Amino acid sequence: MKLGEVALRINCRLEGPPETEIIAIQSLEEASPGDLAFLANPRYYRKALSTQAGAVIVGPEINLPGHALLRAQDPYLAFAHALELFHPRVSPPPGIHPTAVIAPSAKIGRNPSIAPYVVIEDGVSIGDDCVLKSFVAIYAGAKIGHRFVAHSHAVVREKVEIGNDVILQNGAVIGADGFGFAQQPDSSYYKIIQPGAVIVEDDVEIQAHSCVDRASVGSTRIRRGTKVDNLVQVGHGCDVGENSLLCGQVGLAGSTKLGRNVILAGQVGVAGHLTIGDNVIMGAQSGISHDVPPHSVISGSPAIESSLWLKCTAVYARLPELYSAIRKIRNHLDKSGE
Repeated sequence: MKLGEVALRINCRLEGPPETEIIAIQSLEEASPGDLAFLANPRYYRKALSTQAGAVIVGPEINLPGHALLRAQDPYLAFAHALELFHPRVSPPPGIHPTAVIAPSAKIGRNPSIAPYVVIEDGVSIGDDCVLKSFVAIYAGAKIGHRFVAHSHAVVREKVEIGNDVILQNGAVIGADGFGFAQQPDSSYYKIIQPGAVIVEDDVEIQAHSCVDRASVGSTRIRRGTKVDNLVQVGHGCDVGENSLLCGQVGLAGSTKLGRNVILAGQVGVAGHLTIGDNVIMGAQSGISHDVPPHSVISGSPAIESSLWLKCTAVYARLPELYSAIRKIRNHLDKSGE
């Protein structure tokens, strides 16, 4: 594809020869003259200077002498659109494999693509253009919107409600029982049934082996546009706000409420019954034991304001040195007092 056409189709301003042939998208380090690369993070500027790429997607203020440029307001988003030019999405052909087990009462919309060994139980409703890969299981009474995609071994449990344009990656489990047990006089545990709802709104993606649990009362809700990474646990009764990001191995204990546009970096743990405000960012491995007001940026365990946490970690590395200095001062004072 000619560079000029690429620029036009991803809405970038071209600075360079429009006839350059682009055959692939590559990283700055691995790109060759027929490749398109991108620079979204300024820390990689030096690598961009030496890249062999035929052109580089950059932001409005970046200059790379000697390189053809595609200027974009958001180079990372432009990169995402460029990838789709060279790797267009391929929809599987419609049809229902003869090994799929579909209850007579289930309602399936137009143009389904249902792979081998899918199981769809009684009372399920699925909208148009669904794609269910092999070994997907949808329990009784689930209600699912249009353009639903579920990859192999994803599970949608009983009476779960899912909106339009939702993607479940491999092994995601939506609507498993919440972790509810009451201790009995003999110290054993009695299981508390979990009949509550799970509601996943439009344009949500839940990635591989993540779990969203149902509650004993009320509902667990993942709101519109939220993206959930691999190996994430959303406990019973949680409410995750619109357009939030839950990165790998995040854990939300029961009845946690997240606002809109919240970002939880990898391995963040949030205690139950907390409220996290809108536009909060939590650094990786943060431990949250208290409510967090809107627009906060916090890190650490227990979590504190991120700039303070960075100062604390800088001091932490010097604790042995500081302790040694304090001991010397104390010894000196003790001897002076003799």
